[in-house]
Amino acid sequence: MGKKLIRFLLVAAVFLALFAVVGDVLASTEPSPTQGVIKGESKIPWWGWPIILFFFTFILGILAVLGGVGGGVLYVPLVSGFFPFHLDFVRGAGLLVALAGALAAGPGLLRRNLASLRLAMPVALIASSCAIVGAMVGLALPAKIVQIMLGSVIIGIVILLATARKSDFPNVPKADKLSQALGIMGVYTEESIGKNIDWKIHRTLPGLILFIVIGLMAGMFGLGAGWANIPVLNLLMGAPLKISVATSKFLLSITDTSAAWIYLNSGAVLPLIVVPSILGIMLGSFIGVRILARAKIAVVKWIVIGLLAFAGVRALLKGFGI
Repeated sequence: MGKKLIRFLLVAAVFLALFAVVGDVLASTEPSPTQGVIKGESKIPWWGWPIILFFFTFILGILAVLGGVGGGVLYVPLVSGFFPFHLDFVRGAGLLVALAGALAAGPGLLRRNLASLRLAMPVALIASSCAIVGAMVGLALPAKIVQIMLGSVIIGIVILLATARKSDFPNVPKADKLSQALGIMGVYTEESIGKNIDWKIHRTLPGLILFIVIGLMAGMFGLGAGWANIPVLNLLMGAPLKISVATSKFLLSITDTSAAWIYLNSGAVLPLIVVPSILGIMLGSFIGVRILARAKIAVVKWIVIGLLAFAGVRALLKGFGI
């Protein structure tokens, strides 16, 4: 069963790439921002693209769950790289894709005392403010410049995913003065060992400064920032891994909302793209959760890394006009 599942995932990944390349070939002239949603002369009717996007994002949702990444971080580089949609619309949809997952998960994480409001609020204030600035800057820049910057960020994410460590219970000898002043500490029940875990953080100021950069990138590129939130919260600030993951998910519901409003008010959120994307990602995520127990995560992780690397290089080539 394990070999069959790996074969299925490899075929799905290849299908995803081929599907995207075919879409790119079917509509392959360079756009300007005034040309509308679909770039150039498309050989597919307008109603065909939402159907293709739905099946594309359905596979994307499966791979995102199995690869341990958010759907948003895969959505923007792959859809912008290979679908004939203007980059602004893809970034707006990417924020709403990440936002949908965060809103669905947020209440449950708070009820379980895994997402920490005391940790999330100062971080959210900084990240959401910077996400608004990032969204405004991203919409003001030429599409080619944003493609080059997006490609560079995606290559950086690939390196981070390939090399990142995780620590279930980081060693924090003493909470720093800033975290004590903000009251950032807590207790949660670790069900795997049946114990209550007291946690605290340190290096709070460097962590908050890094969230300025994370917020800017989230707004500028329409990426869910879980790939960056978790390493900062867990490895730098010393929050337990489960607290970091849950708080990061809750953070997206605040950060992405702030940036999404800028895209919405600018007319860069289109239901034609957003609706099939969210439906596809969510349905794919449900399937991904069901097969997660049987999957070899290491194999899936490298499939996801390979797809991201492919998309990052593609974004760079498009940005340079190659």
